[in-house]
Amino acid sequence: MKHSMKTSFARRAVMLLLAVFVLTVVGRLVTLTGAAAFCIGWPLCMPTDVLGYLKLIHLVLVGMASVAMISVWRKAWREQRHHASLLPLTTVTGILFFGQAFVGAIEVTRNYPVHLVVLHTLTAVSLWIALGALVFVSGTLQEDGIADYQFGWRQRVKDFFILSKPLIVTLLLVTTYGGLVAGGKAWPSASLAVWTLLGGALAAGGSSALNQYIDRELDKNMQRTSKRPLADGRLTPAEGLSFGLALCLLSYYLMAGFVNLLAALLSLAGIFYYVFFYSVWLKKATVQNIVIGGGAGAIPPMVGWAAATGNLSLGAWILFAIIFMWTPPHFWALAIVRMKDYERAGVPMLPVVQGEEKTRRQILIYTVELIIVTLLLPLFNLAGTIYLISALVLGGLLLYAAWRVFREGGNKVAWMMYRWSSMYLAFIFLALMIDAAT
Repeated sequence: MKHSMKTSFARRAVMLLLAVFVLTVVGRLVTLTGAAAFCIGWPLCMPTDVLGYLKLIHLVLVGMASVAMISVWRKAWREQRHHASLLPLTTVTGILFFGQAFVGAIEVTRNYPVHLVVLHTLTAVSLWIALGALVFVSGTLQEDGIADYQFGWRQRVKDFFILSKPLIVTLLLVTTYGGLVAGGKAWPSASLAVWTLLGGALAAGGSSALNQYIDRELDKNMQRTSKRPLADGRLTPAEGLSFGLALCLLSYYLMAGFVNLLAALLSLAGIFYYVFFYSVWLKKATVQNIVIGGGAGAIPPMVGWAAATGNLSLGAWILFAIIFMWTPPHFWALAIVRMKDYERAGVPMLPVVQGEEKTRRQILIYTVELIIVTLLLPLFNLAGTIYLISALVLGGLLLYAAWRVFREGGNKVAWMMYRWSSMYLAFIFLALMIDAAT
């Protein structure tokens, strides 16, 4: 193995480590001496005392370290897109670097709340671990890579967008906003809505990208998924992993900084639930994968509720239960249509393991249970007449679709059930929002 300083990437990684070290030392001196009081302003300041120059030096070092970080990040994404560990490691390091600066700035404006102080400390420790690992891994490089993009930037932007599963993200954002309105019993402020939905979109998109990274080999065996960016080879596995990790980390920083701790933790729980509990374990382990895994998609309305109220009361748990009960009939309908795909990929979906007839019966049973759960909100006086009428009408239409699946069978009615159930969820949350805000 060649010496670690033989490649330009390794040299840049070492320079970045040194820049962050000097920045940390000077930053600590600024804190100990109170130099910040003698140099007010951002991004630069005008010193009013000798100590003020220490703060000015710190600000200049922040800029220099940021340039070094961007340089390393850019080089990794241009030349190391095939490196399984270096690209994700560089990406995470960059998010941690700027995340620490972001949390530090927010701390000052929020009078140092405990959860942000803890996050700032954890980010600092994680950053040093990531920097050390980055220097070590870059030292194993035999030579610098080359930019070998097979597709233009428009196609790459499109592929990264597809990697986030935008249609699923949109539906999850509808339920998140529904929780936001229902929890606050009014239309939320623009700032709260923007940060909650942006954080939710990043969390859902990042989770979807990580799911496709995990399933990239499985997706090759399914007609429905074979043209996904990772399965088709348009993006490398390292790019998919890096993109997913970046979005998930960004979502937590935004939620913790601009929403509240509970919403941030719930969003993080949803990421772990979907990526590790469902994608890594449940999906191939049990025929109940969709039933148990449905909890991941049921968390977004709780995030919205927590963002509006700072707590989780009965209404939030009923919203969770609605999506939890909605998930099996929705995805089992798709599983009937794509049964051969799942069988070929070795995924133990209900129609593959126990047959289409039992699946059709379970779709009907879960649909009835779903309708009952939706009526709990008005039963506990948590929703009014608009929601009640909407739930009854929409539930009746969904029940009719499920009944057709049960009685007639076949891919056509199953596909109609799948499509209508998506619209059903969006409409019932829309009704909930209108009811709560009027």
